[in-house]
Amino acid sequence: MITQDKNKYTEELSQSISYLESLGYSKIKADLEGYESPKSYLKKGSEIEITPDIVAEKEGRKHIFDLSLKSQKPRLLKSKWLFLNTLSQLKSYRFRLITTKGHYKFTNETVDDINLNTVKLIKI
Repeated sequence: MITQDKNKYTEELSQSISYLESLGYSKIKADLEGYESPKSYLKKGSEIEITPDIVAEKEGRKHIFDLSLKSQKPRLLKSKWLFLNTLSQLKSYRFRLITTKGHYKFTNETVDDINLNTVKLIKI
């Protein structure tokens, strides 16, 4: 989810965190009040800041989660996902997309557009 959509989808972010906690994830950092904020990455040459929605650990391995919800700026969302996927591969993390009912088609189309078929989708 991009920064402009954060206020609109706080409920979905809370549901996702609860779901991940029930699956056994620990050390959860989320871009939400009451949680420690995940590390942000600044794009060189611009003022674009990329922050994963949720970062958690399970069995000693770090997982990066991003919520896939309909957005007004899908291009910015695609570049965020590509960056997080590349970062995950470089650092041996796991990158997952979390989506909810009503957003499956948007998520699948966006993933297909950027050839990110290796990323696992978590449907809540």
